[in-house]
Amino acid sequence: QVQLVESGGDLVQPGGSLRLSCEASGFTLDATTIGWFRQAPGKEREGISSIVFSEGTTYYADSVKGRFTISRDSAKNTVYLQMNNLKSEDTAVYSCGLLDGTPLPTQWAQAELYFYWGQGTQVTVSS
Repeated sequence: QVQLVESGGDLVQPGGSLRLSCEASGFTLDATTIGWFRQAPGKEREGISSIVFSEGTTYYADSVKGRFTISRDSAKNTVYLQMNNLKSEDTAVYSCGLLDGTPLPTQWAQAELYFYWGQGTQVTVSS
């Protein structure tokens, strides 16, 4: 049974940092791409970062480039999202999704390509 479990969401002040984790079970991530998406109330789901697990190729949305870093730990079958200099507009439910294979560079943020999803973790940036 494939399962993705996110963790690490919390309430943090503007300018603070958080590290989210996406742990996979029941599936080896070697031939997959893991994407982080977020959805704020009243807004569409937004792809913010993705990593091709085997080769480490990464993608970032312009809104988080330079502040967020995606990485992976093969031994733990886990993908991380380090989020620095958080802003109020980063407040959202963050979810990770699994894509079988490697997306084209223009496709990594297309949620419909990801077929397994975690339950999400809440990130709230507020003073």
